Amino acid sequence: MPKEFKVEIDGRGLRVAIVSARFNEVITRQLTTGAVETLERHGVKDEDISVAWVPGAFELPVVAKAFAESGQYDAVICLGAVIRGETDHYQMVANQAAGGVGAVGRETGVPTIFGVLTTENMDQALNRSGGKSGHLGNAAAVTAIETALLIRSIKAS
Repeated sequence: MPKEFKVEIDGRGLRVAIVSARFNEVITRQLTTGAVETLERHGVKDEDISVAWVPGAFELPVVAKAFAESGQYDAVICLGAVIRGETDHYQMVANQAAGGVGAVGRETGVPTIFGVLTTENMDQALNRSGGKSGHLGNAAAVTAIETALLIRSIKAS
């Protein structure tokens, strides 16, 4: 039987950084609050959570990389909201944010979670940031804990 890596979602002892975009702050503030509350509910101490605010989703990767390279964090959560407008700017920002966040995780080995909403309109964004369609901030926090613990488990085996 193959060795299986599976962890309980228990964030005690983890240090987590959150990088959140100020652009569309009515949404990103909700995402950030939800992520912090979820981390704490799963055992991450308040003093082990750091939050940095950047201008927009485009700037998420560079600050995430600084956190990841510091050696002080087990995971980095990137939160933002890119809402489609009437120009191609939406596509460029969403693609660069996604690619950049993914690259940080691959380059540093620190789980870097993509918690950026990409929606057609503000109603969809509100629904995904605590409304009737769930809460991306909560999901990103659970993903950060689980991924950090999996990596820790793999390295310890």
